[in-house]
Amino acid sequence: MREIISIHIGQAGIQVGNACWELYCLEHGIQPDGLMPSVGKHVPMAVFVDLEPTVVDEVRSGPYRQLFHPEQLICGKEDGVNNFARGHYTTQLVRISLTFAWIA
Repeated sequence: MREIISIHIGQAGIQVGNACWELYCLEHGIQPDGLMPSVGKHVPMAVFVDLEPTVVDEVRSGPYRQLFHPEQLICGKEDGVNNFARGHYTTQLVRISLTFAWIA
């Protein structure tokens, strides 16, 4: 069986990813808690990453919150404050290592 890993980064990526997984669940008969009646528990190979927690918290508290393992929802405590250099060189370095560790 083939597996697909979906990586959703940033506010837009997380919002699109959350909508996609909701659609996948509806199309394949997966319940919001990850249960498939004929197969059992399904945990998607997906990771959601953002520098600040607001959008990731929407996934954590949304209707499909039980679908994802908490380690798949990676976020920091602050954002890049619309400053690419700050986000790229300082605040995101820890998130990158956590993301790569989860994917590997």
